Amino acid sequence: MSIKNEVKLLCARRGVTLTKLAEELGKELNKTYTLGNLSKKLTYGSIRYTEIALIAEILDYNINFTEK
Repeated sequence: MSIKNEVKLLCARRGVTLTKLAEELGKELNKTYTLGNLSKKLTYGSIRYTEIALIAEILDYNINFTEK
């Protein structure tokens, strides 16, 4: 599953739109963060780990690394 689909799935589980998620990211990062910015980063896989960690925090999820 792509990172875009995973984020969309997590948003849907929490009842949060990508637009609302982008707004929350902008507030947390103290910069303009639009739906277009978020969508492009997710589509091209250029989103940074720090942004993914913040998305997890906003959506009240933990990121866990497990051995294969």
